[in-house]
Amino acid sequence: MSYTVAVRALCEFTARAGDLDLRFTPAPSALEGIEGHGLVRARRGAGYEAELRLAGSFEDLQVRGRADGFDPGLGQLEEIKTYRGQIDSVRDNHRALHWAQAKVYGHLLCLERGLPSLKVALVYFNVGTQQETVLAEPYSAAELQAFFEQQCRLFLDWARSEAAHRSARDAALTALRFPFAQFRSGQRALSVAVYRTAQAGLQAGGGSCLMAQAPTGIGKTVATIFPMLKASAEQGLDKLFFLTAKTTGHRLALHALGLLQTALQGQTGAVPLRVVDLQARDKSCEHPDKACHGDSCPLARGFYDRLPAARAQALAQEPMLTPDKVRSLALQHQVCPYYLTQELARWSDVVVGDYHYFYDSAAMLYALTQAHQWKVGVLVDEAHNLLERARRMYTAELPQHTLAAARKAATGPVKKSLDALNRQWTALNKAQQEGGQDYQVYPELPPGLLGAVQRAVAAIAQAQGDSPMLPGDAVLGFYLEALSWLNLAEQLGPHALFDTSLWSSAASGRRGPMSTLCIRNVVPAPHLAARHTAACATVLFSGTLGPQAFYQDLLGLPPATQWVDVPSPFQAAQLQVQIAGHISTRYQDRAQSLAPIAELVAAQFARQPGNYLCFFSSFDYLQRAAECMQRLHPQLPLFCQTSAMDDAGRAAFLARFDEAGQGIGLAVLGGAFSEGVDLPGNRLIGAFIATLGLPQINPINTHMQQAMAQRFGAAKAYDYTYLYPGLRKVVQAAGRVIRSEDDRGVVVLIDDRFHRAQVRALLPGWWAPQKL
Repeated sequence: MSYTVAVRALCEFTARAGDLDLRFTPAPSALEGIEGHGLVRARRGAGYEAELRLAGSFEDLQVRGRADGFDPGLGQLEEIKTYRGQIDSVRDNHRALHWAQAKVYGHLLCLERGLPSLKVALVYFNVGTQQETVLAEPYSAAELQAFFEQQCRLFLDWARSEAAHRSARDAALTALRFPFAQFRSGQRALSVAVYRTAQAGLQAGGGSCLMAQAPTGIGKTVATIFPMLKASAEQGLDKLFFLTAKTTGHRLALHALGLLQTALQGQTGAVPLRVVDLQARDKSCEHPDKACHGDSCPLARGFYDRLPAARAQALAQEPMLTPDKVRSLALQHQVCPYYLTQELARWSDVVVGDYHYFYDSAAMLYALTQAHQWKVGVLVDEAHNLLERARRMYTAELPQHTLAAARKAATGPVKKSLDALNRQWTALNKAQQEGGQDYQVYPELPPGLLGAVQRAVAAIAQAQGDSPMLPGDAVLGFYLEALSWLNLAEQLGPHALFDTSLWSSAASGRRGPMSTLCIRNVVPAPHLAARHTAACATVLFSGTLGPQAFYQDLLGLPPATQWVDVPSPFQAAQLQVQIAGHISTRYQDRAQSLAPIAELVAAQFARQPGNYLCFFSSFDYLQRAAECMQRLHPQLPLFCQTSAMDDAGRAAFLARFDEAGQGIGLAVLGGAFSEGVDLPGNRLIGAFIATLGLPQINPINTHMQQAMAQRFGAAKAYDYTYLYPGLRKVVQAAGRVIRSEDDRGVVVLIDDRFHRAQVRALLPGWWAPQKL
């Protein structure tokens, strides 16, 4: 069985050596890189050949790639690399990789054209000065062939092992049966829809999408993973990415994958399915006080020299690569656990990770998919969360105090550029203050301000290239924030706002106000659309993913996206839904609502003692309600969520919901306890929801509504900004009560607006609300 590998992937495997070195150097942007390549090619003669597709083989290994350029007149093949600063800033391990790629391309060109010899050149192009540094070496075709074969031999055993793994994996998955005796109600329909989506994506060459609204309790996780794994074997998917917003999603995915691995082991006696769980860097780092390079961290020193043994052992011995197992292996081989995990993701069949690994602007899994042309299936767990997460991914703030700190530390041309930026910024603040606006949205970025930020970033990048700054440097800190801000500023369109918020600078001794410049994403669709296209098949699933058009519009899903609404396995008799329409929870009515809510909760608790959750729209409202309940009904066993609650505090809060216990937990709607919490049976028998969950009416949301109206029309703008996000939180919170077909409970919706037909239409169809 042959194995195909890209030139870059081959060389990354065989030619990387020495230290892991992540000291910051100001790399060119993708656009600057493309422009740099174009400028180099434009300087070459008329016969210059660009973007040469080349391929060759060694035994049963197929190698292919695209060389940057060939100058027939000079007989010189060129590998072009862009950089900033000094040429010495290009790390040794990067330069070794570049030479390896160039020489492999050199052999493939000699092979294709029968050339007896060739000059192989690395062309380093400085995007700041537009100067080239050309490092050229002459090679005979025999020398290049020997180098190519050496790299192939180093990779070939691994390639054969990977081909055998893939063959065994596909054979086992083809025979895999559902890990339970039968499908639950709704599971089969969901699984069939997922499989057909993967099938359609492979037939169309990618971009197939499915939105699946499926209620809690049917087993959505296993019902989506199982068919996507079957598609991996039967339809040719390379990898499956299971993406989630919370730790609970990781646990559910790993549990489901563990069940499937057990089933595979029962069939084959082995577990031919590799699973890796990606963990955040701050949780994986063994030496948080050290920098990521060999001169500082012992686990970075010689990382690439020790990586092959660690990688081989991990993939041979640990089919379920959880953070604890990877850490143990990493320390055994003295390599960094975080970067070992990233390496293992390249060779795993299933990767479990946070949304940002595929959807962020610098997403690792997306970049690997593009680089290796993987056919991937993407499962987005609790996909209603992707909207707000994506908005945060593509929002950037630039606070003026970071500029002030940088100006104090800067010297020379950098200081001059920062002072010029400060003048532009201060003028903007002054005009806004004179207009009497603490918060203001601008129809476009002021050209003077944008230009000043661009010049400051360029000046710092040049200085950083000449003399690298250390972590903690105020100038470097400002540069990193400004770079992120500038990247989004240069893409500003109707999908985002440019706004500024003034705040007092009296504490800093500065005259006049300071401000924060914000590129605020409203509609993530333009950023996410390319991610959906890159995946062969994407399935977004949640218990609350409606209305369909709302999520389809905002998440940039293609018009042909399929939709499945899985019927609930629950019956109306299981959940008594009551609407307390005699109470208003509007902001102006909250003081008057406290006593009626206290009476309502006390009466229900007296009728049926047990464990309840009571949700409010804010911590202030929660605290005032708690004080009222304690005053009017001191016998009620209350415990409250707090704004400063850490992981231990949250665990203690949930521990109060004992099967035999009685208590009323007060929590904030949309917070840690309104979704992703599983309290089956008598651990939770009821919930009170004292709000519609609507976002606050404030200047930011008002402008977001206006942006929505501009893009989707005024008729949709209010619903998209307020109603749909609010009711989604309500339904998620109510969903904590009924977790299985055996559960029984009560949900009390507290507000007169729950009687409105438009609101009732957004509640689950199996509910039968009654007036209280």
